[in-house]
Amino acid sequence: MTDNSERRLGVYICYCGGNISDYVDVEKVADAVRNDPFVAAARTNMFTCSDAAQHDMITEIQEKKLDGIVIASCSPKLHLNTFKAMAERAGLNPYQYTQVNIREQCSWAHTHSKDAATEKAIRLVRAGIARTALMRPLNRLRVDTTPSVLVIGAGIAGLRSALALSDMGISVFIIEHEQQAGGMVGRLGKMFPNGKKGSDLINSLLNAVKRRENISLFTSARLVEKNGSVGKFSVKISTANGDIISLTVGAIIVTTGFTPYQPSETEFGFGLNGVLTLPEYADLLNHANGSLKFNCRDVNTVSFIYCVGSREHLKENNAHTYCSRYCCTAAVHAALQAAEVKPDIQQYHIFRDIRTYGKYEVLYEESLKRGSVFLRYEESDPPQVTSRDGKLQVTVKDHLTGGDEIEINTDLVVLVTGMTPTANSDLVNILKLPIGKDGFYNEIHPKLKPVETVIDGLFIAGTAQGPKTASESVASSMAAASKVAGLLLKGYIDLEPLVARVDASLCTWCGACEKACPYGAVQHLHCDGKEIAGIDPVLCKGEGGCVPVCPYNAIEVEGYTNKQITSMIDALAREVA
Repeated sequence: MTDNSERRLGVYICYCGGNISDYVDVEKVADAVRNDPFVAAARTNMFTCSDAAQHDMITEIQEKKLDGIVIASCSPKLHLNTFKAMAERAGLNPYQYTQVNIREQCSWAHTHSKDAATEKAIRLVRAGIARTALMRPLNRLRVDTTPSVLVIGAGIAGLRSALALSDMGISVFIIEHEQQAGGMVGRLGKMFPNGKKGSDLINSLLNAVKRRENISLFTSARLVEKNGSVGKFSVKISTANGDIISLTVGAIIVTTGFTPYQPSETEFGFGLNGVLTLPEYADLLNHANGSLKFNCRDVNTVSFIYCVGSREHLKENNAHTYCSRYCCTAAVHAALQAAEVKPDIQQYHIFRDIRTYGKYEVLYEESLKRGSVFLRYEESDPPQVTSRDGKLQVTVKDHLTGGDEIEINTDLVVLVTGMTPTANSDLVNILKLPIGKDGFYNEIHPKLKPVETVIDGLFIAGTAQGPKTASESVASSMAAASKVAGLLLKGYIDLEPLVARVDASLCTWCGACEKACPYGAVQHLHCDGKEIAGIDPVLCKGEGGCVPVCPYNAIEVEGYTNKQITSMIDALAREVA
């Protein structure tokens, strides 16, 4: 529809059960826009996302022959797809719909003034109306898919996702940069909470992988090139003998794991004889063979120092400000293992906070029953580790007893270290992997899209995206596998059409847009004897980085054209009566 003079728009404002209406006069917003140009219907709902409200809107859209809708409610991250689907059921093109966020941007942001929040909501709704009046029907982009997947990383997450995909009839190629598959779990002995050996778990998975004809595992291999897009990625793999293998896959799952934190020299006594990291102590326990010894000497006392390399202060260089989550439980589990080997062992846990969350709380309680002593220190007053005459001593102020200073003569000091991101700049550059503030690979949304990235067809799982226990890593790998299966098993996928477009009459090909695009969607074309830019709609994400760099205004993004944005600005600037 090129002429918007006859548009008939419906405007629906949500109370959100008080989340919005507590600080925005919802009825006043509806009254303010009811007689605006293009508005054929305007009303409020207690919960616009409810089935009843959606049914009423569908009825009104059909009866009043509305050709576009504006819904003012919560963040589009929550219900954009909900209302698009509702519009389609009503016979509307889903790309003639705008969602205006008046909860986070008005109600929650301006609790100090209901009048100001209401005025802002009116302006935002009017901007949404202006945009929708200039929207044209669009169709999703359909892309055929290849029923095969590349899994990068052969740890517990990668192997488990590969087996799940294999069970669904999808071919899987696994690449592992180490000589041996299994990742960190493959090096572990007894794991919490069931005491199964990590090496045994990995061996069982590898045996299952070997039995599957539709799984290929490459060790000492790495990804060297990736082209194409979701549904049909062209990738090249360098194998152990230097061969290059070319593959076509429909999706990619990254499960590259983590790197254990390595303390700096003298950090909590690290470097002194008898000061170990938690992985080193776990290895010592795994080879105990009925007696716990270090350097041929019996170990009678062990002191654990928690949060080493985690929850660091922001002012520190390359600080790991996040909590590694699994470390507390791993340390408590190690203490229980030591108590099994040597029942009379003395164990001190010097902690900032204990986070044996969920069902692992029982391990903490069992450790208390076995005689473990827990001492709490403040971040500003950490424990000191010294060595005197070859003996280790830990000095700490226990804030659970009012700050009493306690000296512990100990045989071993175990630094409870957490997880850090695995450095792999080559992989990041090849895949354009998004990285979060913590350095791990970043998902779109931790609850709504926990394993999906901003790159269509690229998924992350396991500890590549943040600290997790083994069971949590497996859970995320199953989520990634299910998402991939849903993507590939149909044989096609539909992509959003809100992508960039080039006006060939204005473009003279200066290359600025190509440099600005992080997804490689801009192409250099020769058309009728003229050089112009072209857009690969499958690769384009519609993020608009190419638009402002064009010196001739030859590029626009569907749904956010220059006319639409200008009309929204004009609507925002209108006085509110």
